[in-house]
Amino acid sequence: MDELNTVTAGETQIDLLRHGEPVGGPRYRGQLDDVLSETGWQQMWRTVEGMSEWQQIVTSPLLRCSSFAVALGERLHLPVHEEPRFREVGFGEWEGRTRIELEKIDPGQVTRFLQDPVNSRPPGAEPLEEFTGRVQAGFDDLLCRFTGQSVLVVAHAGVIRAIMAYVLEVPPARMYRIHVANAGLSRIRTDRDRQFYLVKHGLV
Repeated sequence: MDELNTVTAGETQIDLLRHGEPVGGPRYRGQLDDVLSETGWQQMWRTVEGMSEWQQIVTSPLLRCSSFAVALGERLHLPVHEEPRFREVGFGEWEGRTRIELEKIDPGQVTRFLQDPVNSRPPGAEPLEEFTGRVQAGFDDLLCRFTGQSVLVVAHAGVIRAIMAYVLEVPPARMYRIHVANAGLSRIRTDRDRQFYLVKHGLV
């Protein structure tokens, strides 16, 4: 990965790292504050092994992200900043449920959501426009605060999708077409003119 570690003067580099597997396995967790499983910790450490080029770490406040961010910050002697706007989207009545459970309740509802996340949201879910708006605001503030630096963001699949859709100008209604694996790492760079480049996606 040496070719990825050189940042041109004036560029800001943002690495987006999704949390590993939480206790309880795959489910629509949303803003439930589950911790990482032992497997999740192993996934995270494996992904960042040998990487140390960051100058700042920014994390969602939810424990499945922040616990690892703090541990990594201590290991690398880096400051860790919590960004409340990077918490996962609220899934309303879906929170804590698996896809199998949801399909038993209402067959096809998950597919309808993935195909039309604007109009087929879970009951009580955070509106997509509000979610992407807060993530974008947090990301813009991050870019202003840490211009010219290399930053690791530890966050959730939804947050990473929202950031990638924003910088690549993908309509939010299509952002669920972006796959984000547990402990997957994506890299974005931007210059002084806010031209964005996706360098890598989904490194595990």
